[in-house]
Amino acid sequence: MKLAAILTLVLCSGVAFAAAPKPALSVKTLDGGTFDLAGQQDKWVIVNFWATWCSPCLKELPDISAFVAAHKDKVAAIGMDFEDADKVDIEKFLKTHPLSFPVSMVDVDNPPKDFGAPKGLPNTYVIAPDGHLAKTFLGPIQTKDLQDVTGIR
Repeated sequence: MKLAAILTLVLCSGVAFAAAPKPALSVKTLDGGTFDLAGQQDKWVIVNFWATWCSPCLKELPDISAFVAAHKDKVAAIGMDFEDADKVDIEKFLKTHPLSFPVSMVDVDNPPKDFGAPKGLPNTYVIAPDGHLAKTFLGPIQTKDLQDVTGIR
């Protein structure tokens, strides 16, 4: 009985967990488009929270970008810039660090509900083609990590 009461309290409190089992995400991208997780059916999706000042983020971004570019038919990604910065500064950063996937600026005070604020950066979620959360990474990842989760070589 106590467990049920606690679960009810947690579920009704609006507390966001690391990511919902089948998370929803629809965000505006820097290029003026919209990235909608629901529109990525039948693809693996990488949701990567990062910041321009984060050196481990800068180290992993090329691997993620290359993996997405090499497997466009099977993999999509969204870069979630998690910092209090101006759009112009992020666009300038992306000119020197180009990515093969769209980027969205996250409101640090109002992060996406089904993901919440990252526990640290970088923070990466890999969503399976059926929409469920397949794996969460806290810290930098490499191509091998993405290959192991997705089974794509």
